[in-house]
Amino acid sequence: MNDAASSTNSPYRRPDDRFADALRGFGPLGIFAVLVIAAGQIVAPLSALLVLAWVKLSRTPWREIGYARPSSWIGSLVVGMTVGVVFKLLMKTIVMPLLGANPINQAYHYLTGNPTAAVPLVFWLIITAGFGEETFFRGYMFERLGKLLGRSASARVVIVLGTSLIFGALHYLDQGLAGAQQAMITGSVFGTIFACTGRIWMPMFAHAAFDLTALAIIYWNLESAVAHFVFK
Repeated sequence: MNDAASSTNSPYRRPDDRFADALRGFGPLGIFAVLVIAAGQIVAPLSALLVLAWVKLSRTPWREIGYARPSSWIGSLVVGMTVGVVFKLLMKTIVMPLLGANPINQAYHYLTGNPTAAVPLVFWLIITAGFGEETFFRGYMFERLGKLLGRSASARVVIVLGTSLIFGALHYLDQGLAGAQQAMITGSVFGTIFACTGRIWMPMFAHAAFDLTALAIIYWNLESAVAHFVFK
């Protein structure tokens, strides 16, 4: 028997070692942790904070949820923000019109010319979209589903599609069908980037830039003009 297996099965392991193993597993404690963290999506940053606590308590390597140092922080920031802005403009001018979406996002139209509501939302979007949703949907869910389904190419496709469907369904609650469609597409793109790179920072920056671009379009009342830029 090798040393690693002997250490794992040893009855003399410390209680905190066994607790960490249980959190990483899919027994009662592991499933309970998943449910608690998922419930934190009621307030997205809360679920992300719970994920970070889970990583620490379960002794999961940070790289397993994509928290690995990028080759360049500035490069990741610039590329991520560029991808987010361009992606949002493509969605607004081409993809969503083809899907028959209303050019006006009724759920957030109240932000038009409303700095009192829009300015605080800037910071909330950075925290919620960039940090909160990416940490949970890409970092945590990819880690958990990867443990269940494996790391093969087909498993990654299933994980990307599955997490995107859930991501879209949650957006249906406040933004309707168009919001769900857009979220499913963006979730697929950000999920694919994460699946290919294993690093979460660029999708984080891209997601925040995507939502901030959407906010800017709404605030300056440009939704209709942008949506009809290609298809008059």
